[in-house]
Amino acid sequence: MYKIFLRKSKPSKPDSSEDLSPSSSDPVQIPGPNGVVSPPVRSNSGKRMSSAVFPASVVSGIEPLLPFKDVPNSEKLNLFVSKVSLCCVAFDFSDPNKNSIEKLVKRQTLLELLDFVASGSVRFTEPAILAMCRMCAVNLFRVFPPSYRSNGGENDDDEPVFDPAWPHLQIVYDLLLKFITSPCLDAKIAKKYLDNAFVVRLLDLFDSEDPRERECLKTILHRVYGKFMVHRPFIRRAMSNIFHRFVFETEKHCGIAELLEFLGSIVSGFALPLKEEHKIFLWRVLIPLHKPKSLGNYFQQLSFCITQFIDKEPKLGSVVIKGLLKFWPITNSQKEVMFLGEVEEIVEAMSVVEFEKVMVPLFLRIACCVNSCHFQVSERALFLWNNDQIVDLIAHNRQAILPIMFTALEKNAENHWNQSVLNLTLNVRKMFCEMDETLFMSCHARFREDEAEQSSAAEKRKETWERLEKAASVKPITGKTAVLVTPLATSIAC
Repeated sequence: MYKIFLRKSKPSKPDSSEDLSPSSSDPVQIPGPNGVVSPPVRSNSGKRMSSAVFPASVVSGIEPLLPFKDVPNSEKLNLFVSKVSLCCVAFDFSDPNKNSIEKLVKRQTLLELLDFVASGSVRFTEPAILAMCRMCAVNLFRVFPPSYRSNGGENDDDEPVFDPAWPHLQIVYDLLLKFITSPCLDAKIAKKYLDNAFVVRLLDLFDSEDPRERECLKTILHRVYGKFMVHRPFIRRAMSNIFHRFVFETEKHCGIAELLEFLGSIVSGFALPLKEEHKIFLWRVLIPLHKPKSLGNYFQQLSFCITQFIDKEPKLGSVVIKGLLKFWPITNSQKEVMFLGEVEEIVEAMSVVEFEKVMVPLFLRIACCVNSCHFQVSERALFLWNNDQIVDLIAHNRQAILPIMFTALEKNAENHWNQSVLNLTLNVRKMFCEMDETLFMSCHARFREDEAEQSSAAEKRKETWERLEKAASVKPITGKTAVLVTPLATSIAC
């Protein structure tokens, strides 16, 4: 049937009962912006709609261009199916002058269908549901061309890409949304056609570069998830597959932020206690999403999802911290700043027992961040001591944390180049000293002893190398024996 729609062959003379093409004397209602229909205009013979483009109605005896008000209630569903079938043709919107009359008639028909579905006057039958799902599939499900734009959020100057077909696609999306939320739609019947395959194709559309389309898809997916409870486990698994493919294969996807925003609303509705599959989803899907370079594009939504899990079950805080330490960025300072912000939110909500499970590896990493040459990383790590709840946890476990942090704080106080970091470091040292002066002085003495040992070891290494160089300089070279030469032996006189 699609080949018939798209073939532009010369039409044969149709019967009066099957001709969908208006003659030169038939007025064509052209909708303007916002769906307002302008006064009728007459199409000339040079722009007559081809019956090869618009096929005859699949419902015998029903003229699809008739308005709904002109048919009795008993025939409205047949007219609905006829109009939906008329819209099962996709046009090329990259050329605004191509099939312009047919595009306008299709737009008007879609707007009529939208008004009819919104009115909720007739309960949808199985053929009507089938026709509607087929029409949405034909118009919406498509393969996106390869994207050559920079990926990963490193170039913030990229402007969003807008699909030229959006004015048409928006009406189809609105129609699908009204159809799904209509009280006249029986979910038990509709689930046979809004099935798993339909849901997968719908999720694939989240890779669209047009942000308007992704917002519409997010709303529709909400309604599908709410109305079709049988599809809920499958939707979560399908989203897991998208996230896994993004993290471990492509690292390219336009709709991760929207999918996570949708997921956040799902997590907030999880019943307590959390099922084991939800905890596995957190560990195997959400935490690895911290790995890609483009984390900044969806960090806010991801952080919200993880916070929702911890609010539901605080014991998961230590699990999330372990996952963050596993995927901690070593060479990406911007990601480190984001990780430190998320750590603060998580630790703030943790109990003392859960905090003690991860405090040693966590503060070993924070000590490295405090010593970072990038002042924003060091500054953000030191800002943790501005949080009263975190300070209370540190004070309660100062015997374990202060020995870890003391060396990093002393090195910063002696050598860091940034004045702001230097001031924050001195403030944190003062806080530790006020917490437990005896422990602070003990750590200070231990630090001086370690410095003396390191200095002595460095001096011994230097003396050992000097002896080796002296011995190598007096030993004759024989054969291919490798020798150690001094800098003086390899210097070039100028």
